Amino acid sequence: MAALCEAFTLCGLGPSGAVGLGAGVLALEPGPDSDHVLLTDRGRTATLFKVSDQKPLGCWSVKHGQMITCPVVCNFETHEYIAVHDDKVLRIWKDEDVNLDKVFKATLSADVYRIHSLPHGEPLVLFKGGGVRTLDVLLEAPQQEIENFISDEVIKWSEAFLEGQEPILIFATEKDGDYFIYLQKFKLNILQKYKLEQQESSNPLSFTAYIKNQIITLLCLYSNDSIYKVLIPLQQHSEEEEQILSKSLLLKLSVSGSVLKGTSFVVLDKDHVAVLGSLAAFGEESKECLTIWNTKFQTLQTSKELPLGTSGQLWCYGEKFFFTHGKVLTVNLYKCETSSLAAAVGKLKDSQTSDASFLNWNTLNDEELVVSLQSQQSVTLKSESKMTLRSRRSSVAKAPSDTLTVGQLLLDIKDSSSAAVEEELKQLLSKAQMPDVQATIGCVIPALINRCKTDPMFYPQNFLIQLVQKGELSYSLCPDLMAVALEKKDMHLLQICLQRFPDIPEEITYACLKLFLSISDDYLERTDVNMDSVICYIDIESNNKEVKTEIVENGFNTELEEDSCDTTFTKETLLKNDVEFCPVGPQRAALLNAVLHSAYSETFLLPHLKDLPAQQAVLFLRYLHYLYVKSSEKINTTLPGVLSPTINQIMDWMCLLLDAHFTVMVMLPEAKGLLSNLHKFVRAQVRFYSELNKIEGSLQELQRLKRQKDSQAYSIEVLELV
Repeated sequence: MAALCEAFTLCGLGPSGAVGLGAGVLALEPGPDSDHVLLTDRGRTATLFKVSDQKPLGCWSVKHGQMITCPVVCNFETHEYIAVHDDKVLRIWKDEDVNLDKVFKATLSADVYRIHSLPHGEPLVLFKGGGVRTLDVLLEAPQQEIENFISDEVIKWSEAFLEGQEPILIFATEKDGDYFIYLQKFKLNILQKYKLEQQESSNPLSFTAYIKNQIITLLCLYSNDSIYKVLIPLQQHSEEEEQILSKSLLLKLSVSGSVLKGTSFVVLDKDHVAVLGSLAAFGEESKECLTIWNTKFQTLQTSKELPLGTSGQLWCYGEKFFFTHGKVLTVNLYKCETSSLAAAVGKLKDSQTSDASFLNWNTLNDEELVVSLQSQQSVTLKSESKMTLRSRRSSVAKAPSDTLTVGQLLLDIKDSSSAAVEEELKQLLSKAQMPDVQATIGCVIPALINRCKTDPMFYPQNFLIQLVQKGELSYSLCPDLMAVALEKKDMHLLQICLQRFPDIPEEITYACLKLFLSISDDYLERTDVNMDSVICYIDIESNNKEVKTEIVENGFNTELEEDSCDTTFTKETLLKNDVEFCPVGPQRAALLNAVLHSAYSETFLLPHLKDLPAQQAVLFLRYLHYLYVKSSEKINTTLPGVLSPTINQIMDWMCLLLDAHFTVMVMLPEAKGLLSNLHKFVRAQVRFYSELNKIEGSLQELQRLKRQKDSQAYSIEVLELV
């Protein structure tokens, strides 16, 4: 089974990213890290992106009048980047290089079609005439003569593999409607040529391939809305100069009268392929979609409509799809599970989760809820004897309190007195083993919330907290719970929901943050809040302690740092604001920690953070700075306690807050000192890690020298760190 997950924008494409086949992006290649990709546009620029942060790490451009004609790739062995511009000019550079005009340059004797980088091998350079060279051989003599095997054919696609330690390159060419497949094996210096079996009234639009068990599986997307499979053995058994490759139908891209006109596709695993194209039913307007198909069962697993249009290009790296949507480059996560008939009908043991018994409670009325819960409970009664079952029925008819059913509880919640409902809830929670506990709690909580909305005097706080703690719930299962808790200013329930719900919308997270920052200290002191996340590092009695006279952060005295602001601050002011005293009380700190732990998407949270009042934003930033300093006091940068914020969470929220309120922070007098202290602290951190990098470099150099010189005699060596 396969599914499309979260999607987000990696970058905008600018004016050159206009929708149209092949417009904007030349190619997307993997970067030096699994979270990096290299984007080459159809012009002069190549950009390295960190996908998880949605930001560029480096951007390089050739001069005006020049054009990159080959996708930029990364040499995984040397962490260098390789590009070809104007067909013949080769450039090689590293991360620290800025001006491509000053990096290594070599002019080749023939036009390059593509460079293929292998994870544990030398990059391969494929020329438009069919000749292939490894990069190191090519750099030994850039002007060496390159063979022209296919002077009258045009290369349409190419791919490279490593079989054992042997690099293998495969590419497809076209001539007068005929398609040929070439296989270059470097170990034996053999070039095998095949002719692809013709398909009546259709042509291949896209290719992809993978290698397994000495056999290359070539997949071809044809214009007749089908994907074909071709098997190519690495061992050539025939002496014929040109063999015909037969193909077999792998997948027909049609479902329920709708046909997908595919433009590109990728292989996800042995049973799944993803296809980008236009899906249309008879008599309806076509819609561009990203789809995932199961080749084993010939079924469409999932699809996503792309109303802004695409360029027809699709890439897939590390369980992420990359494609253009309108004038942006979009990243869409996906997941693929075991493809089997058992999984398709929901009977696969490994695929069963604790949520398997959930119903869609929002689509059922109260009577249907009662019937569904009673039908679930009936499963537990089947093993009982008929006499026991008859006695159970008679006891239900009398409805004594010790045999209360969930159906009866749902009906009582609607109109019974508060005391009666709370007594029944107490009885429900006291059961040691409750059948279908999640399903039961999943329908009881919405019923309680509906009663809270209609009856302002009804609010069973303790039971709501116990129900949330007892069941593995989510925000989507009871979406009104946190809204009611915000209205009632129930800090404890909100704290628990923030810690346990994995799918809270950013709007609700922001509402909780605003409430936690604005509520009075007197109200918080009367509130029951879980203090486990703060009790180990916030000293409640710190106001009674004497102020220190020196602050040392990671071995550096911040008072000796030069202040970049015009205003000077005393030691007492610095300590009072950020280091010695926590700017908020322990109850408020515990609630803010719950917010820091909640999941969010920066794109959706940032607009809400901009609405945070300035004074509250400054207070929150002071607390984040306090956490930052506290976490930096220890070598492991981990705060003590249960559910304490991590250094990454602190830094991410600090950057978010500064992005949302930087102009306001600069203008506020009370924030100027805080920003100055942040600047000095970060500068001290940079100096500290800079010294660590020097030590690391010296140790690496010592290790290299030790490998070169293995003296058998006794000696003393001194390493001087400068």
